[in-house]
Amino acid sequence: MRYLSKSGALLLLVLPCWSRVSAQDILKYVDPNIGTAHSRWFFYTPAAVPYGMAKLAPSTNGHFGNPSGWEAVGYDTRENSIEGFVHFHEWQVGGVSYMPTTGKLITRPGDLERKTPGYRSGFNRKNQVAEPGYYKVKLDDYAITAELTATKRVGFQRYTFPKNSQSHIILDIGNKQGESDTVTDAGIKMLDDKHFEGYVYTYPKYVKIYDPAGKVAMYFYGEISKKPATVTAFSTGHVYDNKRDIKGHGAGLALNYNTSANEIIEVKTGLSYTSVENARKNFVAEANGLTFAQAKEQAQKTWRQELGKIMVEDTSITNKTKFYTGLFHALLGRGIASDVDGTYPKHAGLIGRLPVAKNQQLKAEFINTDAIWGGFWNITQLWALSYPQWYGSFVNTQLQLYKDKGWFGDGIANSEYVSGVGTNFVGLAIAGAYNAGIRNYDVNLAYKAVKDNELKYQNRPVGPGKLDIKAFVDHGFVPFFDQTGRDFVTDSTGSNFAGSHTLEYSYSAFAAAQMAKALGKNNDYDQLIKLSNGWRQIFNPQNKLMQPKRLNGNFIEKFDPYQPWRGFQEGNSVQYSFYVPQNPAGLIEAIGKDNFNKRLDSIFTVSEKQGFGGGKTIDAFAGINSIYNHGNQPNLHISWLFNFSGRPWLTQKWTRLIGEEFYGTEPIHGYGYGQDEDQGQLGSWYVINALGLFDVKGLTDLRPIIELGSPLFTKATIKLGTGKVLIIQTQNNSAENVYIQSAQFNNKRLDNCWMYRDELMKGGTLTLVMGKEPNKQWGTKVPPPSAQ
Repeated sequence: MRYLSKSGALLLLVLPCWSRVSAQDILKYVDPNIGTAHSRWFFYTPAAVPYGMAKLAPSTNGHFGNPSGWEAVGYDTRENSIEGFVHFHEWQVGGVSYMPTTGKLITRPGDLERKTPGYRSGFNRKNQVAEPGYYKVKLDDYAITAELTATKRVGFQRYTFPKNSQSHIILDIGNKQGESDTVTDAGIKMLDDKHFEGYVYTYPKYVKIYDPAGKVAMYFYGEISKKPATVTAFSTGHVYDNKRDIKGHGAGLALNYNTSANEIIEVKTGLSYTSVENARKNFVAEANGLTFAQAKEQAQKTWRQELGKIMVEDTSITNKTKFYTGLFHALLGRGIASDVDGTYPKHAGLIGRLPVAKNQQLKAEFINTDAIWGGFWNITQLWALSYPQWYGSFVNTQLQLYKDKGWFGDGIANSEYVSGVGTNFVGLAIAGAYNAGIRNYDVNLAYKAVKDNELKYQNRPVGPGKLDIKAFVDHGFVPFFDQTGRDFVTDSTGSNFAGSHTLEYSYSAFAAAQMAKALGKNNDYDQLIKLSNGWRQIFNPQNKLMQPKRLNGNFIEKFDPYQPWRGFQEGNSVQYSFYVPQNPAGLIEAIGKDNFNKRLDSIFTVSEKQGFGGGKTIDAFAGINSIYNHGNQPNLHISWLFNFSGRPWLTQKWTRLIGEEFYGTEPIHGYGYGQDEDQGQLGSWYVINALGLFDVKGLTDLRPIIELGSPLFTKATIKLGTGKVLIIQTQNNSAENVYIQSAQFNNKRLDNCWMYRDELMKGGTLTLVMGKEPNKQWGTKVPPPSAQ
């Protein structure tokens, strides 16, 4: 979620024999159309490969942009016309749109209601196909079939035209797309009869706020399969016949043809964030001589390999569809920004080059990424389980940014800070990677950067967030202040979001403390572990809730525990009062175990009536003033806390129900109802929850654990990041039999509801016997370790 407040090369493993055959059918369980009502700009990009730079998708409303810079825009299942097919889709990054048409040339897309002339076309979703790596649709106004696919850095478009003497391919590159906001400059030119190149410079809203000297640049180099009869150039308000190049706002070219019936014209476009020359290099490396059909086959092979690292067996098509669609979004969410030669975009248009390993291969890719806020309860755990190369790329990206600019970036677009929520959990995510054994980076540099992120406040710019870290370090909590007429203010003295910031900084201080302890930094450990108890300062023993304090030590007055935005960012006190993942035992003791269990159980009983979110209200922020809101990150660990409070069967019950009811298989009911799928986070949560594997602490313990929940499937076979294989099999599993009766790991009885993660990652077989009634003795004797 956002307040306008929000803010290794891809490894293609040869799958072992256990999945090779079944993986051929795995794509049929992915439905990219799920959750496409009120979806974010980067959400619906079917024509892409995992973590690709080229993410092609149809746009219904992308050129309208959005006033707050983060809102749902791009493709909406409730809209019935397409205005173009766009290549770049990332957080704050969007551009390079093409559209095939027939008839009189029109160079503007027009409005959604189609009251003004435009080249957009109506379409029928019965004539739409969306699969991992491929998209197809018939444009009804023109009787044109458009198809999309991609390699990592090259977009492919194939158009099948009717017989028409006025056919066009409109290359509309000079207008804003999605979150990109204003285009400050653009240019495109034909190099010869079949090749073109160009650039787009944008100034997104979040760059303006958090990195005002920055910009986002996109470059492209394209090839068309047929020479156009003529070329028309256009810009805002002007059209130029027989002109082959154009610059400025609204710039674009129309390639004009006389087509025969069912004539196919293909367009291939190499992309880059660094230069036109590198866009050409990316094109040559990935697409030279590659046909559309070959690219599609290659893309879908990649998806089968990556999705096939986790194979599930079950009779429920619905469960498998939710699972693999969630995994698809997890692997699609973030996208590389580095070129084939390792160049990557630095701040303000500069270019850097990534380090290479001894074998001259890139150690990691540089990636664009939304904030990792809440990602430690979903995406990082999935990465650590089976996709460690992407966890490593995330860490290496942030360390490169630290070397280049001196600070981590909460969210980044081409190395520009685009914040997120202003709290910056990058250090916590890196500590989690270290503790999980992912260490393909300079560990000493990483620790220095993690420590700086938690403690350093001198000359801290706005982009890295945590502007109130000085207050937290000085006082052990963040003081609350009111700023009349100024919403969402944070500075060195405190914050409007003092409650949630105190809780979040306490958690991330704990993570940094564990890394310090592992590296023998004992003085740092003592300071950080003390700060990790900051939550105790805002815990009100009278109402047993987290209640922000003012600098004088008084709890805030006129306190409404259901009120969002006052002291708590994107949530309220009822939700955030469970935000002590680093020390659940301490929180349970403070509330009282019986009270804790009764309160938490009743919360889920009430929230079930609202689908565990905002009910059927279609809005990203539906649910932020409710008792529980699965549609936003601060709540995602809460259902797993019963494992710490002696009632693991309630974790089994509620996690299973959340997966069943919050998640859907429809365009509108997908991730709640129009709630926010932040670059694969909610999809990742479904995947690890359905496997019955979760860590409340987000891998931040010195020796991380994995808690056990209620596995959804009869069998799951997981290719672990260690190269080993983990099989999770259940007996007597069904929609009613959600409770664990007994468990074994590698034929040894397992009495705890948790395991040390390093034992699990050795592989083997985890067997769970399920039943309709809870076994209230299983998993209760030794609770998971809390504070370490």
